Amino acid sequence: MPVSSDIVRTYRGPRRVVRDLLSMGQREDRAIMWLMFGCLIVFISRLPALQREAVMAEGDFTRDAAYAFFGLMMLAPLLFYALAFVGRGIAYLLRGRPSGYGSRVALFWAWLAATPVALFYGLLVGLNGPEAPATQAIGGIWLLVWLLFWVFGLIEASKGADHADP
Repeated sequence: MPVSSDIVRTYRGPRRVVRDLLSMGQREDRAIMWLMFGCLIVFISRLPALQREAVMAEGDFTRDAAYAFFGLMMLAPLLFYALAFVGRGIAYLLRGRPSGYGSRVALFWAWLAATPVALFYGLLVGLNGPEAPATQAIGGIWLLVWLLFWVFGLIEASKGADHADP
């Protein structure tokens, strides 16, 4: 099924989608692709805000976009791997037993699935600025959606003992 259809399905039933993704078998290349596409979409969502900053504060859009690209495409994936490890540890403390791959899929897919809200947030930051109440509300909704998808994904990954890895 196309990724875009799975993203839409995630908003209706995140656990079912993660279950389907895990049933496709362990493929680290697929998981990193979801993470990288999510980071690329979030980078694109940052562009209106970077342009606003360049116009309002006479900044350098090209430089700032290059820094944002480097941060989201090179550094953020490393942080996401560490975050998946932490999430797996927290799940273990709460009696969940997700595999390493399952915890990565839960986090990476949650990041990608929350990108439609990220795009809306980026548009609002570019139009209204980050201080506007509506912008902050959508930013909070983005964070909430991402965390809920991640938690539901971890719950589902904890059930899938057949997806275990070392």
